[in-house]
Amino acid sequence: MMKKNLGLIVNPIAGMGGKVGLKGSDGKEILQKAISLGAVPQSPARAILALEKLKPIRDRIQIITYPGQMGENEAKSLGFHTQVIGSIVEGQTTPEDTENAAKEMLKRKVDLILFAGGDGTARNLYNAVGDQIPVLGIPAGVKIHSGVYANTPANAGNLAAKFLSEDRKIRLKEAEVMDIDEEAFRQDRVSARLYGYMKIPFERNLVQSAKAGSAPGEAASVESIASHVVQNMEKDCLYIIGPGTTTRGIMEMLGLPNTLLGVDVVCNKQLVASDANEEMLLKIVDGRKAKIVVTIIGGQGYIFGRGNQQISHKVLRSVGIENILVISTESKLLGLKGSPLLVDTGDLEMDKKLAGYKKVITGLNKYIAYKVAY
Repeated sequence: MMKKNLGLIVNPIAGMGGKVGLKGSDGKEILQKAISLGAVPQSPARAILALEKLKPIRDRIQIITYPGQMGENEAKSLGFHTQVIGSIVEGQTTPEDTENAAKEMLKRKVDLILFAGGDGTARNLYNAVGDQIPVLGIPAGVKIHSGVYANTPANAGNLAAKFLSEDRKIRLKEAEVMDIDEEAFRQDRVSARLYGYMKIPFERNLVQSAKAGSAPGEAASVESIASHVVQNMEKDCLYIIGPGTTTRGIMEMLGLPNTLLGVDVVCNKQLVASDANEEMLLKIVDGRKAKIVVTIIGGQGYIFGRGNQQISHKVLRSVGIENILVISTESKLLGLKGSPLLVDTGDLEMDKKLAGYKKVITGLNKYIAYKVAY
């Protein structure tokens, strides 16, 4: 049986800005700031989670990858037949390295490019290969608006394995490559752009949708949700307010400044911390009663693991999953078309604890029980 060729590209810096509250890792200055704040690489471990799912067909595939931290390390650590191409400067990888890797893989006519990164990495792939070859993303970035990603690293591996296996046909679908202006993003302005489409293997329950914006006319619903949360705030309890336009309604009702795309902390209806990162949150909640308020990402359904990595599995353990408030307008829930809410904290044990049915606040004294999956 002829072996299938799988291209593997790992962007080693993807996602490093998340937990430290930088909302991305594009650009040398931001990367250095992330490192100075204690950020560590996220994508290698997430790439391994995907590759683990390919081990049952390991003898039927050959991985073609770039050196060291761009894929070689992960592939060889799991015993895959590996061909290393190209060259990099270890510790100084660039977007051009990603594009060059993809171009080389296109020349070699690999059957699929599996890549770990965020929206910036997806753009690099699109610049290099367009829709000429199937690709699939392992979600590892801070912001993932694009539709070319599996919904979890494990499902990226599951879908790649199905696609490369000869005993099952997986159809290809065109999916959006989206990205935003990170500098505007850090200033609480969302400037998103559609760059094009790439072809991905598709199974509905394994692939995430592109992020959808808020529907018009939702202001009254957001105000009703905010009223419920504010009226039920407990004395001396910390409230960690996650990013988003729905959660912003809470801060506006309290008359407090808010970080639209960051995490704020409130106690006794006063601002305790603004744009807090993981380390700050862990210090603030230590030994104190706290609650976490998060909303869903429209069109995707994520409540943890996309754009709010500051609220990490460590923060969730410290606060307690029983102290999580999920808020959403009914229109956003309807927009999911029955798909579950999703969690991808990077910690499988925590994801399992979060799974099940969760009460979602949809208005003043209004709730919907909705399934959470991982």
